[in-house]
Amino acid sequence: MLVGNGFSGDVAVYYARFRRGYPPQVIDAVCRALRLTAEDVVLDLGCGTGQLASPLSARVRRVVGVDPEPDMLRLARESGYDAVDWVLGTSDDVPELAGRFAGVSAITLANAIHLVDRTRLFAAAKDVLPSGGSLGIIANGTPLWFQDADWSRAVNGFMERELGQPLTNRCGLDDEARDTYRRELEALGFAVQDHRVDYTAPLSIEQIVGGVFSAMSERIPPPEDRDRFAADLAQQLPGGGPFLEHVPVRILAAIAP
Repeated sequence: MLVGNGFSGDVAVYYARFRRGYPPQVIDAVCRALRLTAEDVVLDLGCGTGQLASPLSARVRRVVGVDPEPDMLRLARESGYDAVDWVLGTSDDVPELAGRFAGVSAITLANAIHLVDRTRLFAAAKDVLPSGGSLGIIANGTPLWFQDADWSRAVNGFMERELGQPLTNRCGLDDEARDTYRRELEALGFAVQDHRVDYTAPLSIEQIVGGVFSAMSERIPPPEDRDRFAADLAQQLPGGGPFLEHVPVRILAAIAP
């Protein structure tokens, strides 16, 4: 996992406040797909401010939330979830973490697969997971600017104009990328299945703007320009909201041999 991905400072604050979380039906699906029980310990790599780790901690014995950004972990700790150990680290630390936290039987990456060295991670997962343990690569919906909705196309056009370039990075969560992960994991002996759960949720203009800021990393506008950015983006959106977001959550579940 890359160290220092720009998700620090104000970006981390926007991330904690506006990043899409995981409603109960999605946590249910994650637990089913990864075969999690109340006795399991889960390593959540690239945990951010705890969007997955925090609710998941109510379903298992322990969650270890791992992230390379101290600001993310500081905000995660403030959430008050006692059943999570927040650890500064990267996916390269999986062998050491599996030794430190006895009973690790699952590893999750929620919107974080693009930040790791997959070859090293997949090999480490095979080494540390028990037979029947699981590795879950989770795509929590579609970025706000890539959805099949008029409001999303407006966000996309606005951001391309602001950034001066087309938006093409799908963070390794598209179908083609997922097929690649499947082949790589199957080559290591994992049994891989794809699971999906869909839901819809309303979005306010504030949530759209905050969600955009949470994803911009080092390209977030300076504080003095954010009100202008938010106002200009709001002007591009059709109507005053709320806007309906369709969230398809995909869980690539790899069961260890």
